[in-house]
Amino acid sequence: MNYRVIFNTIGKIAIVLALLLVIPTLLAVIHGEGSWWALLTTIGISFVIGMTLVLAVRPKSKAIFSKEGLIIVALSWIYVSAIGALPFVISGAIPNYIDAFFETCSGFSTTGATILTGSQIDSMYITDKALLFWRSFTHWVGGMGVIVFLMAFESGSSNRGMHVLRAEMPGPTVDKIVPRARSTAQILYLLYIGFTVAEIVALLIAGMPVFDSFVHAFGTAGTGGFGVRSDSIAGYNAACQWIIAVFMVLFGINFNLYYLWILGKVKNALKSQELWIFIGVIAVSSAVVSVDLALSNLSFCAEAGDSIRHAVFQVASFISTTGYSSIPAVAGDINVFPLLSKGLLFLLMFIGGCAGSTGGGLKVSRVALLCLAVRKELRRALHPRNANAVKFEGKTVSDETLNGVARYFGLYMLILAGAFIVLCFDAGEGLTLESNITAAVSCVNNIGPAYGVVAGGYYMYNWFSKLVLSFAMLIGRLEIYPIILTFAPSTWIRR
Repeated sequence: MNYRVIFNTIGKIAIVLALLLVIPTLLAVIHGEGSWWALLTTIGISFVIGMTLVLAVRPKSKAIFSKEGLIIVALSWIYVSAIGALPFVISGAIPNYIDAFFETCSGFSTTGATILTGSQIDSMYITDKALLFWRSFTHWVGGMGVIVFLMAFESGSSNRGMHVLRAEMPGPTVDKIVPRARSTAQILYLLYIGFTVAEIVALLIAGMPVFDSFVHAFGTAGTGGFGVRSDSIAGYNAACQWIIAVFMVLFGINFNLYYLWILGKVKNALKSQELWIFIGVIAVSSAVVSVDLALSNLSFCAEAGDSIRHAVFQVASFISTTGYSSIPAVAGDINVFPLLSKGLLFLLMFIGGCAGSTGGGLKVSRVALLCLAVRKELRRALHPRNANAVKFEGKTVSDETLNGVARYFGLYMLILAGAFIVLCFDAGEGLTLESNITAAVSCVNNIGPAYGVVAGGYYMYNWFSKLVLSFAMLIGRLEIYPIILTFAPSTWIRR
């Protein structure tokens, strides 16, 4: 175990966090908001911690293997969540540290679950835009990954950084776009920045205010979903809602495919089975929800065009795990949707985006492989002597890969069940079986919205439930293994 490289890298992450906090600090100064000193204090704390680790713990070898990669990613994400919460606590915007930690975990993990009430968000929009900016900016940083950010811009990144990329990037596998891990990280971030800028420009043209365009682009890019108004996206015009819906889908697609398109290998990109499954699920789900809404008596779906818009928006929001809502506040929240639509959206929570995207959930490819594995077992039961080879994306899938997906799914269900049981011990006002199960599914899959009273926020849960959900969000974002293995004593035994 290369302990020195682990803590040295965390020191660099601490410095990166301090630099990222400069942006909302400048915004606070420009707008004359009182939170500038809380942000500046946090910058100082993180910078001192970072410089201490970088200077005091210099690694003799920069080699990063699989174990180091997992630990670096887990500890870095815990660090940025823990320190990133301080501006909210110091400024008094969220005085309770557990609440602030929950909010920041939700931000960096791109979940979008919040403990803030609608009135608190509206108040901050008027008095403290800098903290709202930081809150949404954590989505953007967490979407592609804090370690990927470091690797993209650090000149001395180790060639063994692919172990870190695989630990941090979502999906069953992470492939190199180019031979060097640092170059892969740079390409990913250039694509990420390009799409983010494109969305900001589109929203500005559609009439959204400048500040709102930036924070909503950050939330869409990271598929996070923190809004800056109590009604999420509902208060903006239809054009803005359509733009965000389109970009939620785009950010839910594997970024490797975009790189193939840039290289002119469009045919290769369009051969992706995962892409077409993703688009197919969105198309079918949108059609079903559109019809269901049209047949309902909801006031905001009186016209066919409105039913289609709200259906597409919510389907894109749930399957990409962004969590924005287009439902007008006067009509209610997701609870007003018909039962069929709510049930279908609940299933989309599990599927999530494509591997290599910023979306959460199980991932389309992993769900597809699970289905193929089940089909293989059924065929084996009927025809034991047949080979029954499984093919996906034009390649034969090994039994080892299928078994790995099955093991991941088993562990995923255990974690989900554990989080749900913990929530059932909570005596918060209005909590029901529906609200607890959707809250657990939402946090583990990094979605944000839930049903029942939790649709309005997670503030009714006690401190222990919030802490459990905070780690559930991190576990979901890092896909279980980094967090679990980091807290396993055997991981740290020197061998």
